[in-house]
Amino acid sequence: MSQTEEQGKEEKAAPMSTAKMMIFIGVAVLVNAGIIVGALTFTLNKGGGHPAAEGGHDKKGGEAAKAAAPVIYPLEPFIVNIRDGRDMRYLKIKLEFETNAGAEVKTVLAPYLAPMRDAILVLLTTKNFQELQDLAGKNRLREEILALAAKIAPAGKISRVFFTDFVVQ
Repeated sequence: MSQTEEQGKEEKAAPMSTAKMMIFIGVAVLVNAGIIVGALTFTLNKGGGHPAAEGGHDKKGGEAAKAAAPVIYPLEPFIVNIRDGRDMRYLKIKLEFETNAGAEVKTVLAPYLAPMRDAILVLLTTKNFQELQDLAGKNRLREEILALAAKIAPAGKISRVFFTDFVVQ
């Protein structure tokens, strides 16, 4: 019976060692995660308060860079009918303009929004499903919208057009 008692003790000892092993693994994982988070925090905040790390010592240079940064100006969605052979389909498109107008983008573009929306609406209604179903057609439409907006808005204020929603149903 001494052998069976020793085997019973060994079997009871095995679950205890796996429980201890799981605790040690859990602690090791937490310590490693803490080290990684600390290192990332230190690395990301390393040059945050130093103007030299951002590319300049002069406040005017930083303000000029902020003013020159493009601003995205969203338009309300357009919903128009387009032809697909004999059938009619709906096109829902949401546009955003990348502008160089800075923070005053709303005041600069506001007087031109109605004529721009009108021109874009007329352009969209001239399209058919076949023209818009592939990437080349969408890129052509983007270029046409940019050309229309550039004619109507003040010179150089609109630099790019983004489609943020494009659904044909």
